[in-house]
Amino acid sequence: MAKGSINVSVENIFPLIKKFLYSDHEIFLRELISNGTDATLKLKHLTSIGEATVDYGNPQIEVKIDKEGKKLHIIDQGLGMTAEEVEKYINQVAFSGAEEFLDKYKDSAKDSGIIGHFGLGFYSAFMVADKVEIITKSFKDEPAAHWTCDGSPEFTLEPADKTERGTEIILHIAEDSTEFLEESRISSLLSKYNKFMPIPIKFGTKEINDPEHEPATITDKDGKETKEPQRKITVDNIINNPNPAWTKQPADLETEDYQNFYRELYPMQFEEPLFHIHLNVDYPFNLTGILYFPKMTNDMSMQKDKIQLYQNQVFVTDNVEGIVPEFLTMLRGVIDSPDIPLNVSRSYLQADGAVKKISSYITRKVADKLKSLFNANREDFEAKWNDIKIVIEYGMLSEDKFFDKAEAFALYPTVDSTYYTYEELTEKIKDAQTDKDGKLVILYASDKDAQHSYIEDAKAKGYEVLLLDSPIVSHLMQKLEGSKENITFSRVDADHINNLIKKDDTEISKLSDDEKKKLEEVLKAAIPADKFTVQLETSDSDATPFIITQPEFMRRMKEMQQTGGGGMNMFGSMPEMYNLVVNTNSPLVSDILNTEAEDDQKRLITQSLDLARLSQGLLKGEELTKFIKRSYSMIK
Repeated sequence: MAKGSINVSVENIFPLIKKFLYSDHEIFLRELISNGTDATLKLKHLTSIGEATVDYGNPQIEVKIDKEGKKLHIIDQGLGMTAEEVEKYINQVAFSGAEEFLDKYKDSAKDSGIIGHFGLGFYSAFMVADKVEIITKSFKDEPAAHWTCDGSPEFTLEPADKTERGTEIILHIAEDSTEFLEESRISSLLSKYNKFMPIPIKFGTKEINDPEHEPATITDKDGKETKEPQRKITVDNIINNPNPAWTKQPADLETEDYQNFYRELYPMQFEEPLFHIHLNVDYPFNLTGILYFPKMTNDMSMQKDKIQLYQNQVFVTDNVEGIVPEFLTMLRGVIDSPDIPLNVSRSYLQADGAVKKISSYITRKVADKLKSLFNANREDFEAKWNDIKIVIEYGMLSEDKFFDKAEAFALYPTVDSTYYTYEELTEKIKDAQTDKDGKLVILYASDKDAQHSYIEDAKAKGYEVLLLDSPIVSHLMQKLEGSKENITFSRVDADHINNLIKKDDTEISKLSDDEKKKLEEVLKAAIPADKFTVQLETSDSDATPFIITQPEFMRRMKEMQQTGGGGMNMFGSMPEMYNLVVNTNSPLVSDILNTEAEDDQKRLITQSLDLARLSQGLLKGEELTKFIKRSYSMIK
């Protein structure tokens, strides 16, 4: 039996590992199974190039719980280690066997899927165990070795009687970590971290129906027929899918395969995804994956952290910020890349130029897919627009390259459910909606019902009105106005329709200047100045007498502040202010002006104002009650 000290630079390496190296103790199982996977994949590679003459077979990794003995076993059938290799790879902390292997076989092992990189993964075992044993037998014709360490720098290494190739790690679980002796806890960890590992992982057994047994029909003495019980058989409980969809070529997959994989990723998600994007690139970095567009809601915060990040089929995290562009973090799916630089515990992304390239690639790939879907079946794309627009609009806001590409597929729907691209829209409206100064005015509504009367006024003039109702549309309009020449967006209730798109021709007012001045005085005496600014306008005599508008700039700034517009807090704290637009050609306005009794005049003004407020949803509480009572009294 050999004894010695582990080659470390500081004596208290184990307390450091236990407390600081890994942010979460549960990942010890991921690290140890990753090591077993490495050992198995290395053997597969060596047999494929003729350097190992053993039968590779159908190896698996087994996880076993010995609750009574307070032990957890991780057993692989990989290449194993000699005593000399145990000394080299286990006793020299941070000397990575996987890294040395990749360096030695860098040309032929490029695609072997070897996970290890830091050489510290094994020592994560000491986060949950107060003693660790390794019993290992190399594929070479050499004796097995048995290594034991109690968490101090001291170890023992002696021969073992193991006869089968591979390595068994035995963790003597510490008193503060007995949760890892519970079957449900280990099962959940295997499902979380190892669900798609490339080597089958066995965790106990399970009973299934015997596929070779067809229950016979039994007829009793009364002639009643019954089926005999289905025969059960016991099989290995393999907890992972070693060949998930993202590891395959798109040409080898059907739509059903993608949908089945989505259900495998999200078993509690009952809605089918709208479509998928298969990522597959090997230069200048290696990346595979599948992204799914689910149906979106307007609550962007609820959508995030659904994409899972893997390294060679080992789960790392579901926080892909920095790797996936922020606007795509609302998608779902998997990204797998050995080239994503993580820190030693695989917990945090390291700043690296490759990450920016990966993020740019994903952005481009998503844009190309959206364009191809739009071109292939525009009708279907339009039907899905409301479910995907939040992602596309967010992308246009946050990524300039995506903004440029989105011009080919971003849609602008009208209140009548006609969908235009930006180019189609501007071509359609340029004649009717260009004002006297040559600026193209794009009218929009955010709520078809609340703004119905304003929409009808605009349509009566032959104008198109878009329906733009996402929470970030104010930001998007601001960007479009800044990047496109000579355009402006105006909500239909931002002003009188004649003022939204000013033309050279103007209506002639029926009122003289003196009458207008008198009207203005009468209105201001009856209308609260802290809420409304009176604005006299000339329009058709049958147009609405009183309408309430809210200036586009102020309202938009407040909306942008509410959805995270930096530097706009000053607008969010300002009180709501509205314009009261009064049509001087309306017969009702003439009646108000000509009513001699001051009380009757004030009642007409108040009633007209309340009708305008009612149309905007601004009449509530006590004021609404007063309006209803007043209305009844006026029709008695």
